[in-house]
Amino acid sequence: MSKPPLLELRDLNAWYGEGHALHGVNLEVREGETVTLLGRNGVGKTTTLRAIMGIVAKRSGAILIDGQDVTRTPLHRMARRGVGFVPEERGVFASLSVDENLSLPPVVAKGGLSLAEIYELFPNLKERRNSGGAQLSGGEQQMLAIARMLRTGVRLLLLDEPTEGLAPVIVQRIGEIIQEMKRRGLTVLLVEQNFRFAAKVADRFYVMDHGVVVDDFDVGELPGRMAKLTETLGV
Repeated sequence: MSKPPLLELRDLNAWYGEGHALHGVNLEVREGETVTLLGRNGVGKTTTLRAIMGIVAKRSGAILIDGQDVTRTPLHRMARRGVGFVPEERGVFASLSVDENLSLPPVVAKGGLSLAEIYELFPNLKERRNSGGAQLSGGEQQMLAIARMLRTGVRLLLLDEPTEGLAPVIVQRIGEIIQEMKRRGLTVLLVEQNFRFAAKVADRFYVMDHGVVVDDFDVGELPGRMAKLTETLGV
């Protein structure tokens, strides 16, 4: 019997109040993969991540981790299931130093990186370890937000627009970090509008529009789909 995907969504619907945001999303992410959700703003990519975590309260369908339905698992217990979420707003504690930010997350499973390993992977943060969160650049805050999740030992990392508004050199560094996480066995579900960046890190893609998945393909198929993607994404 084949091993189930690490993450699987079956007919996932989600609502904000009376607003129906997701309309039967189906996707899967296998262990060790980096999978990217592509789409214009407002098509449901971030809502998909929030629904997985349980931040969106009203949902239907199924969210499976290792084949087990976690749809009713509350937000505060999702980390124990091995799932971590880095939102677009990053959530760095502005008044705490880098060291203090990295000391806060609880270790939820074996495999979390030590502080020394974090600073080896993120030399920029090591240089700023005594700086407050508010003193960091946008790129440094993004690295810190990712690093905090890596401390916990999560197996599946949900990243929401990690390159948004960042300088090209920082975008390149974020890509290198995602590749290193993959080499370490971490599974990543990435929301990204910059598909040129995503093409360098992703194994597979799902394209969303109006709350549904309208296409999916492997990275090897990307060259033949560029014209259609450019039209769909409006870039």
